[in-house]
Amino acid sequence: MYKRVLLKLSGEALSGKEKNFDPEVLKSLATEIKEAQQLGVEIAIVVGGGNFIRGKTVADIGIDRVQGDYMGMLATIINALAIQSALEGVGVDTRVQTSIEMEKVAEPFIQRRAIRHLEKGRVVIFGGGTGSPYFSTDTTAALRASEIKADVILMAKNGVDGVYSADPKKDPSATKFEHLTYMDLLNKGLAVMDSTATSMCMDNNMELMVFNMNETGNIVKAMKGEKIGTIINKEEK
Repeated sequence: MYKRVLLKLSGEALSGKEKNFDPEVLKSLATEIKEAQQLGVEIAIVVGGGNFIRGKTVADIGIDRVQGDYMGMLATIINALAIQSALEGVGVDTRVQTSIEMEKVAEPFIQRRAIRHLEKGRVVIFGGGTGSPYFSTDTTAALRASEIKADVILMAKNGVDGVYSADPKKDPSATKFEHLTYMDLLNKGLAVMDSTATSMCMDNNMELMVFNMNETGNIVKAMKGEKIGTIINKEEK
């Protein structure tokens, strides 16, 4: 079982049909995180903002890239607060830390404070991305995981149970990989995370597990180290 993990969630994973949040998804997520925490796992979370705004949509309506990225960062903070509320609803002590200071809403990100919260058994949710435009929440996950000295990044996918040679929803002949290296991701052009995040994970020898969060119990299984998806690390097995 991992001691300290960073769980990467997409914003879309929190949403339902025609709404930004699905209360059942939030409740299920909070329940599984609570179960994993009770096993002794220290848990940090990075969440995206795609249920509110996506970069391509912003570009299509003529909004400047930098402004669009800041809009996306604010969306991730909204999602972080929603996850915090869901976790506190099931009795889990949490803290939200943001890279963009907004002291009436959340703490600013401070590495040592984040680690101390984790050591005290609190779930720490990182909002606001890196605080700078041109960086994705994948890169944020790689950065924060390295800063808090996490054992692994658990990348929870919405309906996909690992990394495939092609999109399994479009190509029935796509094959699933059990293990990959970060160089495999770069060389094969596999769209698991962007190249900046991939390089950062490789440089810091950070393990990554890609799994399907939609299957009940998978978040707990992932945090226990069970092989339920694709494992990615620096070295060949």
